[in-house]
Amino acid sequence: MPYSVHIVSDEVEQISSEALEAARIACNKYLTKHVGKDNFHLRCRVHPWHVVRINKMLSCAGADRLQTGMRQAFGKSYGKVARVKIGSILYSVRLDKQHVKPALEAFRRAKNKFPGRQKIIVSNKWGFTQLTRLDFQKRWAEGKIKSNGSSIKLVRPKGPLAESPLFQAPVTA
Repeated sequence: MPYSVHIVSDEVEQISSEALEAARIACNKYLTKHVGKDNFHLRCRVHPWHVVRINKMLSCAGADRLQTGMRQAFGKSYGKVARVKIGSILYSVRLDKQHVKPALEAFRRAKNKFPGRQKIIVSNKWGFTQLTRLDFQKRWAEGKIKSNGSSIKLVRPKGPLAESPLFQAPVTA
């Protein structure tokens, strides 16, 4: 599954957990129907950790005697949001080349669930790795990459320095 498509935030904003879930459902439903449930891997890249609070005020007659306005206004928890910056990846999907077009349409539908502006980008990276497609194929052919589930591990040279070809002392006769 070498291709990955991302939906990227184009504004500094707070995205609610409800909006993230609605976008995930819309995207997942479209991809399952048009690509098949075993042919893609959708990953949420932001998490709603920030708790938003609300200070409810009474609006009836005589309410001014019952409440203190904004004095010590901590508020009750109202929901959770993910704080995102410009360029933050919201969702990523990993799939084969022939399924990129349905992924673009699925993310276009998911984009409607978010406030603000987003961009949809087809990445030049290999799946969810940090390597470009050409670099990945080159390292795979050399045997310098191991599969590690949905990601990869780079094989690094190990062992005593005396056995390494880089540190061999020149032989003098």
